[in-house]
Amino acid sequence: MSLSRSRIINYRFFIHLLFLVVCIIFFIIPFALVIMVSFTDEDVIKEFGYQLFPKKLSLEAYRYVFNSPRKMINAYLVTAAQAFLCTFLSVLLMALCAYPLSRRNFIFKKHLTVFLLITMLFGGGLVPSYILNTQYLKLGNTFWIYILPHLASAFHIIVFRTYFQGLPETMLESAKLDGASELRLFWQMILPLSTPVLATISFLVVLDRWNDWFTSLIYIRNQDLYTLQYLLQRILNDMEFIKKMAAETTGYEELQVMLDSIPGEAMRFALAIVAAGPMMVVFPLFQKYFVSGLTIGAMKG
Repeated sequence: MSLSRSRIINYRFFIHLLFLVVCIIFFIIPFALVIMVSFTDEDVIKEFGYQLFPKKLSLEAYRYVFNSPRKMINAYLVTAAQAFLCTFLSVLLMALCAYPLSRRNFIFKKHLTVFLLITMLFGGGLVPSYILNTQYLKLGNTFWIYILPHLASAFHIIVFRTYFQGLPETMLESAKLDGASELRLFWQMILPLSTPVLATISFLVVLDRWNDWFTSLIYIRNQDLYTLQYLLQRILNDMEFIKKMAAETTGYEELQVMLDSIPGEAMRFALAIVAAGPMMVVFPLFQKYFVSGLTIGAMKG
């Protein structure tokens, strides 16, 4: 009986392992294909299509993307600065906001929670936000437009609150009996015990800020303040514009030569690598906290 049961367990383990291997292959192949196509010669793509093992490699797509290295480096710096500064400030402020909402003796706990839920259901709208940020707060065409309007998220505050509510109440009461103030309790006990949710929210915020291009489109006119995503979007739009002009215009050989020299398909994939590369490096650092922090914070309470 025990022998047959062990065989069943081995079969199940083998099936689960095989399923995981298949899933990994399905996830890795598209990612590997994106990388390889970005290094593939444009003529090879036109003749043979996308290949994991291209016949000819080329760096032409990356040369075109980094045609203006100063602009690209500046966009990287602006994007990294606003992403990490906004992440630090927003996580700190949202944790401070969520802490009193998690305490049982806070009088306005229910009212403020309902208010947060209402803001999740009804937004202010683009036009009122634009008027507020440009005419009243004077944030238009400044670096702080990337920071101040994005410091709080109702969803993240609620995740923080529910996670804080799941911490041992007896431990917090013991600290209060020893004379710890609320602020000391927050800094020395709540935050050290909340590493999973802090890492999870930090990753979500930095990912959101890194991928932001809409703020630059609406508020920024100074090219030195363009984010990476918006700069890449402009490069892609310029390429599409040249293609459209070449298709609609006859008798301009120079324009056709320029079009043929642009590695269009390879450059699309190169843009994806340039945009997503840093986040692919950051994600493994947060991976062990990501699932546990989000599920625990969302399910408790």
